[in-house]
Amino acid sequence: MATSDPMAPKASFEPSQPPVIEGFSPSVYGNQESFKEKFLRKTYENPMVPIGCLGTAAALTYGLYCFHRGQSQRSQLMMRTRIAAQGFTVAAILLGLAASALKSGR
Repeated sequence: MATSDPMAPKASFEPSQPPVIEGFSPSVYGNQESFKEKFLRKTYENPMVPIGCLGTAAALTYGLYCFHRGQSQRSQLMMRTRIAAQGFTVAAILLGLAASALKSGR
């Protein structure tokens, strides 16, 4: 009496094709996005993250410039500003994740 093993693969493994998982779609979007399209979509969904990243980069750059010129107090201030901008960016990411989770939960 032959019984089918539930763990046995139903089809042979094909390395050139992605695995088929029942109930799973690899992409929510029908077409493949380019880097630019994905960047613009993500920026539109949560615009505070790129703003925080730009603020972090600006504070870091200006702080390093001040350090190079020997303005240690201004350099220290900019490094502290960089930390604040990084915190803002992390908070924006977490709030975006929470909003996304609440949105998909409806």
